[in-house]
Amino acid sequence: MAPLTWDQVGEKTYETGVDRGVLYTPNPTTGDYENGVAWNGLTTVTESPSGAEASPQYADNIKYLNLIGAETFGLTIEAFTYPDEFAVMDGSVQPKPGVIVGQQGRGVFGLSYRTKVGNDLEGADAGYKLHLVYGCQASPSERAYGTINDSPEAIAFSWEIATSPVPVTGYAPTALLVVDSTVVDPTDLTAIEDLLYGGGAATQATLPTPDEVLALITP
Repeated sequence: MAPLTWDQVGEKTYETGVDRGVLYTPNPTTGDYENGVAWNGLTTVTESPSGAEASPQYADNIKYLNLIGAETFGLTIEAFTYPDEFAVMDGSVQPKPGVIVGQQGRGVFGLSYRTKVGNDLEGADAGYKLHLVYGCQASPSERAYGTINDSPEAIAFSWEIATSPVPVTGYAPTALLVVDSTVVDPTDLTAIEDLLYGGGAATQATLPTPDEVLALITP
């Protein structure tokens, strides 16, 4: 067996950036995530899995086993702006043009965004990963409005997002699916992106289910 080696040329990989954010609203009848709209101004998306903590069990005066709790998945979204369609998801409604009523019910939505994959040969353009998130619900967040001075800054909005997992045939339900462009066949990748962004034969941008994504990927 050959000995292990580290930091070979072309193997120094990393991830960076976030772009191509898309917000998807659910169909009130079917629950499918449809009517995708571009989310401009994304600055940071922080993925925050939690749970899955060990609960030690003792017997016979020894540690007998560890029971692992259920895992949950959350996000923090930071952006300079957000789509008009997100207002309802953030607990705001507009009963009259130009008048916004806050503290209303918060809707469920889907989300996708892209992060870049880089390496030491191709830089940050070696590939990318598509992140598909399901069952999102935003919590209230604070907004700090400050005076304009000699070092002005745009207001940065921030939301804490909780998720509810969706079914995946043969696997535990999940709220997150990641598609790696450096591994998936380019034709299959194009078919997935046509659904996400409304290209090709797709009439609108939609968030496919995990099963639909898996079905588009050839073995």
